[in-house]
Amino acid sequence: MSTRRFAAAGALVLIGACVTTRLGVPVEEPIRVIGAAQTPDTAKPVAARPEDLPRDEPPDFRREGDRDVRVGLATATVSPGVAATGAWRLFDDHEGVLLRGRPGEAWTIESRDGQLRAMRSDGTATAWRPAPLVLRADQPGDFVLFAGKRYRGVLRFHLADDGASIMVVNALAVEQYLRGVVPLEIGGGRTTSEQAAVEAQAVAARSYTFVRLAAAGGSGARHANYDLAAGTSDQVYGGVDAERAFGDAGVARTAGLVLKYGGRTVDAPYSASCGGESASADEVWRTGAQAYLRRVSDRIPGTQRYYCDIAPRFAWTRTLESAELDAALRQYLRAYVNVPAAGPGHATAVVVEGRTPSGRVALLRIETDAGRFNVRGNDVRYVLRPPGGEILNSTYFSVEPETGAGGALRRLIIRGNGYGHGIGMCQWGAIGRARAGQDFRTILRTYYPGTDIGPAN
Repeated sequence: MSTRRFAAAGALVLIGACVTTRLGVPVEEPIRVIGAAQTPDTAKPVAARPEDLPRDEPPDFRREGDRDVRVGLATATVSPGVAATGAWRLFDDHEGVLLRGRPGEAWTIESRDGQLRAMRSDGTATAWRPAPLVLRADQPGDFVLFAGKRYRGVLRFHLADDGASIMVVNALAVEQYLRGVVPLEIGGGRTTSEQAAVEAQAVAARSYTFVRLAAAGGSGARHANYDLAAGTSDQVYGGVDAERAFGDAGVARTAGLVLKYGGRTVDAPYSASCGGESASADEVWRTGAQAYLRRVSDRIPGTQRYYCDIAPRFAWTRTLESAELDAALRQYLRAYVNVPAAGPGHATAVVVEGRTPSGRVALLRIETDAGRFNVRGNDVRYVLRPPGGEILNSTYFSVEPETGAGGALRRLIIRGNGYGHGIGMCQWGAIGRARAGQDFRTILRTYYPGTDIGPAN
């Protein structure tokens, strides 16, 4: 996948930049920080006492043996709100319960000199404590709230890397987490005939999760306080409000199952549509080849059709006028190749120099009046786009330059197939295969050749 990091700019930033494409991911609206309580309340925080508030935190309402995952939701540069749908408690990791909250009552978390505290709009506040603080609902049927969304498990509030902003992390059981992932990744409204694709999605998402949990336990950890981000840089996660019956069924029917190769759980990337043929990992990413991430044809046997040709972006066209292309080069090209200090200049030609075995662009040559620039395949997706616009759908494309008087480049027409990086499972292809009667095991073994399906270690 792409580089993952927390961003701290602005009042509240979603973790995970929108840099990969997957089926069914909605446009995210700006996050709203939960404000102060709507009704006045003069109740004071309740200090922890061994006789009535034990140091042990309440049960986490999960299945026995479930693993936990920590999902980074956001980094807030202003005080994030905390609340729950029922009674709740706020803990620290050192002295137990800091306060009891009433249903719907909202507090905010503040930071100062490396410590955190909770404050209510009337000025009532807890003592300052070292991070993290932990918010937990008291009863099984209630949920913690953040930015207007409900979440299972607990919310953890950490100091961000800048020492002032507050990192908000949802910690919960993996199977609970997947309930908030699968419907957003495979897309809403899946029918009974498509349930095998939902189950395949659940296994792929679970495998992706367990690989990152393993990395978090070793030197591969990206951050001390979270395992995955909630945006498209990992897997889109929407908490309880994203859960759907078909997604719950897919998670339940495949409970604990992951993809394995040589006995080990493997990473399981996926994208919305492969455009007719998936790509091997080394075609797109700067990584070595993976034996189970090979090219796979999505052609329906005995036809000229493809399982994923039902995708909205199976075939697509994008046009960049000359001025748009020049603006894109000025804004994005420098991040991927060396550009003169004066800028890349005016584009005069765009040529596909090479293709990968699956037919994707391996190298694109961009000629300008300031020089010649060679852009590697997947980087092209981030360069050939209107300034501030969506990245290119895929690298499975051809270019058609249109010239005017004197051979000047007037516009660039890009015709392509597929949506996303094209590695691993093709989600629309999985839906097409499910409609054709394939079960989730067949779907997964097709897109991840040589893998087995078994319980997570």
